Amino acid sequence: MRWDGSAQGACAGGAGGQSGRMDSHLSPRALPQAPADPALAAALYEWLRELGADEAICDAPLDRTVAAPAPEPAAGVGPGAGAAGALGARGLDAPEADPPGHGRDPRAEAMPGAHLLRPAPAAPARREAQDARARLDRAVAEARAAATAARDLDALRAALAAFPHCELRQGARSCVFADGHPGARLLILGEAPGRDEDREGRPFVGRAGQLLDRMFAAIGLERRAEDPARALYITNVLPWRPPLNRDPTSEEIEMLLPFVQRHVELVAPEIVVLMGNTPCAAALGRRGILRLRGTWTEAFGRPALPMTHPAYLLRQPLARREAWADLLEIAHRLGLPPG
Repeated sequence: MRWDGSAQGACAGGAGGQSGRMDSHLSPRALPQAPADPALAAALYEWLRELGADEAICDAPLDRTVAAPAPEPAAGVGPGAGAAGALGARGLDAPEADPPGHGRDPRAEAMPGAHLLRPAPAAPARREAQDARARLDRAVAEARAAATAARDLDALRAALAAFPHCELRQGARSCVFADGHPGARLLILGEAPGRDEDREGRPFVGRAGQLLDRMFAAIGLERRAEDPARALYITNVLPWRPPLNRDPTSEEIEMLLPFVQRHVELVAPEIVVLMGNTPCAAALGRRGILRLRGTWTEAFGRPALPMTHPAYLLRQPLARREAWADLLEIAHRLGLPPG
């Protein structure tokens, strides 16, 4: 057993002999400190040898009851020494500080109510969210005022084209307003323009639009019909194409909803068809078109029927049977003869 020369180490070794080194669990005052009597010193060392401390590992005794002095700072470290000096003092191999979250127990994180123990979000993040909400509220208020002031569709088109708060307008080529007969009994509300619509400035002109025309022609309705009783009117929730045809965000829908509401009021259709998830989110506050389709509801104060988008029908041809059932419901509600 090794002895580091301290009385504390010697005492601990007697009790913890299995470790091979004497560490402290006895009081350092259990042994006399630096005996002046040679006979007493000899007796002490004999007692240590009997405990198993037969080898010294220090040149001089070490008093562990006194706090160690602070290390001298390395050269170049101090106020104004800079990052290089600090690095030299710390050493290249010194451990870095623990990352955020180090030492957390994942089991505790998964316990119910664990979120209540987490620190609250930083004040700057809260302020940023509050500022974003305030900006959106101002944009919605301006949209509502501009839409309400529009007395006809031309004025509404101009107000929408001049609305500055939706960033989608910066990357879009066209403001896609509407297509069809403004006196139509049926209004189709789509989601947003795609590439073809953005290029031509009209809604539903791509492959999905061509399928839409064929679907409603099967019950005697066309967007080019001169008779309002046989005509369609088509518009979208968003007039500008989202980048890469992504889904509209909830903020974009909320911002432009006043224009949609005013659009429906000015056209005053008998029926509104909600074509896809985005129109359902805007008009009903709900999503899940496969659950909502085929069930009559009310939107903008008028009877409304959710339907699956033609783009979905292009990907899932078997779903056209349900779409045909929805078309027959519309024909029956409008009193159209069977096609």
